[in-house]
Amino acid sequence: MAETDKQIENQNQNCTDELADALNHLFNGVSSMITSELKGTNNLLELLEKMNLKVAEEYNSYGDVASGLRVFVEQLKHKSGGFDEYVHQIDAIDQQVTEFEAVISMLDKYVSVLEKKVQSAYQNPPS
Repeated sequence: MAETDKQIENQNQNCTDELADALNHLFNGVSSMITSELKGTNNLLELLEKMNLKVAEEYNSYGDVASGLRVFVEQLKHKSGGFDEYVHQIDAIDQQVTEFEAVISMLDKYVSVLEKKVQSAYQNPPS
């Protein structure tokens, strides 16, 4: 009986060793899979960080451009302030021209009426 117990114990030991090896292999595979997943996630996070840094650099350059444009606009406002007097003069001249055009239009109509009267007088001489 002792031999049978030893055989059963050896078989159990072999089964336990096989099960331990299978479980060890399974855990190693799961560990490798998790490690790979974590490396992939880490790589994606590193890529995202690099992209964020690149975008931040771009926005910094946009800030510089916007600042330069603001200075340029301020200079243009300062320069255009010197033209305000001339703009008012041009507006006054434009108003005068509009009034002269109205007077000329009235004179043109009056001259047309006079021409018709003169032509009528020549065609119908007084008797």
